[in-house]
Amino acid sequence: MEAKEQFKQLDLSNAFLFSLAFSDPEACALVLQVILQKPVYKVRVQPEKSILYSKEFRSVRLDVYARDSMEVEYDLEMQNEDQGNLPLRSRFYQAEMDAAALKPGEDFKRLSPSYVIFICAFDPFGEGYYRYTFENRCLETGKPLGDGTCKIFLNTRGTHPEGVPEELIHFLQYLENSTDEFVQSTQDETVAKLHKRVTWLKEDRRWEAKYMTFEEMLQRKMDDGLRQGIQEGLQRGIAKGITLTKRVLRLSAQGMSAAEISAQCGISQAEVADILNMNE
Repeated sequence: MEAKEQFKQLDLSNAFLFSLAFSDPEACALVLQVILQKPVYKVRVQPEKSILYSKEFRSVRLDVYARDSMEVEYDLEMQNEDQGNLPLRSRFYQAEMDAAALKPGEDFKRLSPSYVIFICAFDPFGEGYYRYTFENRCLETGKPLGDGTCKIFLNTRGTHPEGVPEELIHFLQYLENSTDEFVQSTQDETVAKLHKRVTWLKEDRRWEAKYMTFEEMLQRKMDDGLRQGIQEGLQRGIAKGITLTKRVLRLSAQGMSAAEISAQCGISQAEVADILNMNE
């Protein structure tokens, strides 16, 4: 299937489309309200946000980072494959967000409430729930710790609708079935608003062209890397290189400059240029 047709048939669970759709503050606020079931106002969004302190330590990349008018922080992650590490990943992401929130000498009271939200195209805990919510509580008394943190894991393939808002279930189902037919069948106003933006993105030839370029470059790089990997037996290095190349190409396709990509990926601008030049 040609990349042009692939782009028009993408579901919202696709990383490229997910990042594009929720880079829009209105769309991001809308989905946060559906997930949290409370108002979210004046959201500022930063897709593909990277937090890097030193090349000696592991960096973190947040799919969609947002902050609202009350200075509450949100991290939205789309997860299509179960790698068995989501609890630990959520811990690391939360810690990195907190570390980046304070300047030297600032009081811990300045830490904002924050949510780490993983939207999974699988059941992360195998219990059939659409939503799993975790907060820190005392084991002896049940009293909340009150540290302002919350981790939410959403399951697009849940089977227990009890206690879950219908609009949240519709949103989760829409992620893997982003079609006109599904939207019409739900008659859900929130899903209809999201679908309007998704449809606009798919019909925008600029994004279609960037996606086509991104896919073609990625496939060529993957083919080259696979051949080299077979020759050299460096499968681990190839996998890492492909992941980095994929990210650089995606950010470039979204219009970021070499300097911005360098900051996001934790590599030099010269390395960014090398990757882009190899895929011209």
